[in-house]
Amino acid sequence: MIHITLPDGSIKSFETNSTPMDVAKSISEGLARNVISASFNNETVETTAPLTADGSLTLYTWNNDEGKKAFWHSSAHVLAQSIQELYPEAKLTIGPAIENGFYYDVDFGMTSISDKDFNTIENKMLEIARGKHEFNMRSASKAEALELYKDNPYKTELIENLEDGTITFCDHSTFTDLCRGGHIPNTSIIKATKILSVAGAYWRGDETKPQLTRVYGITFPKQKELTEYLALLEEAKKRDHRKLGKELELFTFSHKVGAGLPLWLPKGAALRERLENFLKAAQKKAGYEMVMTPHIGQKELYVTSGHYEKYGEDSFQSIKTPKMDEEFLLKPMNCPHHCEIYNAAQWSYKDLPKRYAEFGTVYRYEQSGELHGLTRVRGFTQDDAHLFCTPDQLDAEFKNVIDLVLYVFGSLGFENFTAQVSLRDPENPDKYIGSLENWEKAEQAIISAAKDKGLNYVIETGEAAFYGPKLDFMVKDALGRQWQLGTIQVDYNLPERFDLTYKGSDNELHRPVMIHRAPFGSMERFIAILLEHTGGNFPLWLMPNQVSILTLSEKYEKYGEKVLNLLEKHEIRALVDNRSETIGKKIREAEMNKTPYMIIIGEHEEHENKISVRQHGGEDLGTISVDEFSEIVKTEINKTLKQF
Repeated sequence: MIHITLPDGSIKSFETNSTPMDVAKSISEGLARNVISASFNNETVETTAPLTADGSLTLYTWNNDEGKKAFWHSSAHVLAQSIQELYPEAKLTIGPAIENGFYYDVDFGMTSISDKDFNTIENKMLEIARGKHEFNMRSASKAEALELYKDNPYKTELIENLEDGTITFCDHSTFTDLCRGGHIPNTSIIKATKILSVAGAYWRGDETKPQLTRVYGITFPKQKELTEYLALLEEAKKRDHRKLGKELELFTFSHKVGAGLPLWLPKGAALRERLENFLKAAQKKAGYEMVMTPHIGQKELYVTSGHYEKYGEDSFQSIKTPKMDEEFLLKPMNCPHHCEIYNAAQWSYKDLPKRYAEFGTVYRYEQSGELHGLTRVRGFTQDDAHLFCTPDQLDAEFKNVIDLVLYVFGSLGFENFTAQVSLRDPENPDKYIGSLENWEKAEQAIISAAKDKGLNYVIETGEAAFYGPKLDFMVKDALGRQWQLGTIQVDYNLPERFDLTYKGSDNELHRPVMIHRAPFGSMERFIAILLEHTGGNFPLWLMPNQVSILTLSEKYEKYGEKVLNLLEKHEIRALVDNRSETIGKKIREAEMNKTPYMIIIGEHEEHENKISVRQHGGEDLGTISVDEFSEIVKTEINKTLKQF
């Protein structure tokens, strides 16, 4: 007999070679019908895999992320089989599950596919799925694997990098694929499928290697769920920050300036400035000091910090100067510069903590295929700050930064989030710098602070930065999509590398602890996510233009200007639209521009010395005085803009 520990802590006994599905059936037939994946001792296993030893078992359904991963991983196999049957000359490469669905990279040779072919592929996938084919794992020798793929250079390359004895295949129907495992019981669970798009992708992400066709798809266990997902996609298209950014005249790109280098238009620049001022005000209350650092630094600076070793390939080429052997890099991170600012003076424990903040622009050479609007760029501005404190101050300082992040989220309408404690991967120590002792201290400090602040948090191994663990905030937007926004990191390593010190109460020199933090992350990416979250309907305090004053005719221009001046005295941002257009057209354009309030001015309003107010979306607030309107605006702003 073997003893299986379930997630609730209960232990059940089963015969040796029982499967996860047997365990599910012992709990309930309903659970067994819904189980689609499992993990045993934290390792993904098939639901039909024989269990031969004691251990912990977790069963997953469609409602779990791990269940969806297995569902979409299995669906990628079905997509690959469909492509192989429809395009016999195609060479398959790899096809993983992703956050929403899956993809498969394919070398179609001289054939090209487009959206005209999607329906044919979908029908073939459903035909295969209805066959109720089981997914079966098997081992193969390296020689057998190479023989199977002797005509496929891509699979051959993958196999050649594997150790003999570690190679496994998955079979279903008449199809087999190189695979590590993690499948649903059989294909019949797949009830709805959609090919979403095709795109170019270099083999293994290397621009020097062949370009493949990446086929994106998604599947569901119910047609209703696919229908809902497609409706969500349509809404996402309407909210695409690239589309809204153009419509609202916030930013643009220029081929002459360079890919991935955004240009901020006046309205966008004003939006950024308001966000910066909002955070600067909170930082000032929290005791931060603003600093400024150059856009470049000597290569040696980033060699010392470790950034060159870890990010050198993702940086722009070094800048040579007329001086022999002198090299500069465009700044990939602000941290080394802030370390040198700290090093510019001698500090006592009485001087700490020191909190340096900067809206610092950094540069990384992202691959052209990975660039995407403002969410993936080559030049971006981080709302960076670095805190230097004593070990005794670390807990309080870290918690204060959590409070600042929560204030930012609350004021911008991000209420649904999870905190992720990102730890190092103990299996890959070469990915990180610093001693194990320092890593353990830093990790425990973050976990302790997250617990004490009552955060809803999860632990993710292997997601730490190379110099330290971090607390990442995973935010869900209005469409239910998850984004990483805001990060706080504890770092014992850079103070070592830069020989940072302070004089303690014992009159000896000690190392400070360094906290890295960025509530926005980057201004570019944050604004992109905020645009899509709000659909361009920013919180009123942040809107570039809060009020449009619409005159019925040129006769009321003077009164329009008077109203504008009164609003400006109340610190309300407004503009006058006195064009010789119909009032209907002016209202439509103000609606398209997401203007929160429209003030209509005509003979009645001028005579009564009042204004007629219309809210974005069509609600009429009636005819009121400017003072009454200003109170409405202030009340709405106070509801959303939290106090720090």
